Amino acid sequence: MTDDELLRYSRHILLNEIGVEGQERISAARALVIGAGGLGSPVALYLGSAGVGHITLVDDDTVDLTNLQRQIAHTEARVGEPKVMSAKAAIAAINSDVKVTTVQARADTQLLEVLVADADVVLDCCDNFATRQAVNAACVKHRKPLVSGAAIRFDGQISVYDSRDAVSPCYACVFPPDASFEETRCATMGVFAPLVGIIGATQAAEALKLLSGAGESLAGRLLMLDARSMEWNDIRLPRNTSCPVCGGRH
Repeated sequence: MTDDELLRYSRHILLNEIGVEGQERISAARALVIGAGGLGSPVALYLGSAGVGHITLVDDDTVDLTNLQRQIAHTEARVGEPKVMSAKAAIAAINSDVKVTTVQARADTQLLEVLVADADVVLDCCDNFATRQAVNAACVKHRKPLVSGAAIRFDGQISVYDSRDAVSPCYACVFPPDASFEETRCATMGVFAPLVGIIGATQAAEALKLLSGAGESLAGRLLMLDARSMEWNDIRLPRNTSCPVCGGRH
């Protein structure tokens, strides 16, 4: 670690739970971020500022004026640009040493097969159920820890699904792939701007803990936030041994 790096990351290094070794693990890590919108923005900025060595951003959308109310990685000057390129510029403005790979595409099964296998941690910051299931399936297959967040209206949730742990559930254990429900989107339902920041920052925290070895992850727990009252509920999640995705992995 160089003198500049020791200075830049000194506040992490001062933490007994991270130290030089933990920061070096962060700097050597590869993070895959699915979605560069409301959740992906704080995730990208915090992972970049913390010095994650290689961040891959995946999103097929472009920056729109309606995004700027909550998607803090983007600016008025970058309206119309691909979100992944805008987020890359935002990371570079904070930490030019971080390598950022951009993929302007929808995260389908074929793409995830390649990207998940190469990641140390995966962060699901997307906004639709089908993609969440595809990301989860790839993480289970390749035994990669998944940090999953969601936010709509005033309600948010976050958990870690770690298939390296025999007792940890996967996303499909909690939200079965064949579940039938109405998809909710910010464009029709609205979303409280700071909510995505709270959930996204918590996702970044969980990813950095996983990469550095600090603390305990949220694996086996689902945190749900009602931002109207700013009340958190903590739900324990058992693994479903009959899960169609992870049921036969052990």
